[in-house]
Amino acid sequence: MRRLLVAAGAVGALTLGALTVLPTANAMAATGCSVTYTTNSWSGGFTASVSVTNLGDPVNGWTLGFSFPDSGQRLTQGWSATWSQSGSSVTARSASWNGSLGTGASTNIGFNGSFTGANPAPSSFTLNGTVCTGSTTPTTPPPPTTPPPTTPPPTTPPPTGQTPVAINGQLRVCGVNLCNQYGRPIQLRGMSSHGIQWFGNCYNNASLDALATDWRADLFRIAMYVQEQGYETDPAGFTNRVNNLVEEATRRGMYAMIDFHLLTPGDPMFNLERAKTFFAAVSARHAAKNNVIYEIANEPNGVSWSTIKNYADQVIPVIRANDPDAVVIVGTRAWSSLGVSEGANHTEIVNNPVNASNVMYAFHFYAASHKDNYRAEVERAAARLPLFVTEFGTVDYTGDGGVDLTSSAQWLDLLDRLKIGYANWTFSDKAEGSAALRPGTCNGNSYTGTSVLTASGAFMRERIRTPDNFPTS
Repeated sequence: MRRLLVAAGAVGALTLGALTVLPTANAMAATGCSVTYTTNSWSGGFTASVSVTNLGDPVNGWTLGFSFPDSGQRLTQGWSATWSQSGSSVTARSASWNGSLGTGASTNIGFNGSFTGANPAPSSFTLNGTVCTGSTTPTTPPPPTTPPPTTPPPTTPPPTGQTPVAINGQLRVCGVNLCNQYGRPIQLRGMSSHGIQWFGNCYNNASLDALATDWRADLFRIAMYVQEQGYETDPAGFTNRVNNLVEEATRRGMYAMIDFHLLTPGDPMFNLERAKTFFAAVSARHAAKNNVIYEIANEPNGVSWSTIKNYADQVIPVIRANDPDAVVIVGTRAWSSLGVSEGANHTEIVNNPVNASNVMYAFHFYAASHKDNYRAEVERAAARLPLFVTEFGTVDYTGDGGVDLTSSAQWLDLLDRLKIGYANWTFSDKAEGSAALRPGTCNGNSYTGTSVLTASGAFMRERIRTPDNFPTS
């Protein structure tokens, strides 16, 4: 994936002088800091990332100010700070979690904007009321759009050059297949998180090391629920969590699938504006990476394919504005069953596909509930549509019950033969049959081997660990 740059002058680093801190609770003086402003633009709109690094004494509470140079520039949506605009003046006030910056610490905030004329970068900033002057041009990509992860780098990274991402590079859709940088069809195999609002403690250095090296997984799906105590309760916080998990997957050479986990309500149009805001932020943050896949609607239900398509046709351009190369996966009718669970089939998609290239379509199943008729539909659909099984369970559709090893093996044999990628639900220690980890595992620091695994986990680890076939010529 490549980062789009705006006209000359839109990228610059500005050095800030001595600061006079506004009277905020527990505020302390700082002697200097640096700011980097970077934008990615498209017709009439742009995303801006503003990175702040404290070069002096610790500071607790900050306010950043600047003015748009062009009267047609407007702030439309911000994150990781409280944003406001009056006339051409823009103000960002620190959030509760990034107001304290120690010496050398950085934070990054961002916003989406619109413009009607030119879109020049601001020429100066103020931090806590002090005018900032001077500029240099950064020689490396800007820092993350959210605070860096608090966890240290992995202690046992896979060998350099042998990870799934190192071998396959930037993926693309070719015909009905997912293809690697050599244009050869491949299959990605991995695990999905459970809702990160509930099982965040399951995704740490030790567990992700185990997933990458012990399980030898190609893919980590990050399930961010929108409702159910998820994104809608704290958009900036959940965007930050997702970004941090993408970074952790990247460090380990795994592909990261960002799952906008729509479930209840099943109409994706209910969350259209949230989706635009979220995907504008994460696609800007990860546009320079070659390992990010965007799943824009987990399980639409109770709506027609035309409604899902309408949603996709509006969300995909937001991603493409920042990241034109990424693979995007669109959920399908009836809980991503290609419509089978509501008496339909894949032909409604074939006859009315999404208006975008480099797109795949999601299929979900639970092996103890969905059997021969679902497998037959996947076989038919795979000849005409690029499919990715972004979620499946070895148990029944509730996510619980006993593991159906026979049906699960039949499903995975089919997906292997058709080279359809998959993510198993779930890499978590929830007390239910679909969880891969035994209850209580995430309270400890041991994730390798089979002693910590449920019956579903042991089965999936064995399937995922089998050697990958990633052709390079």
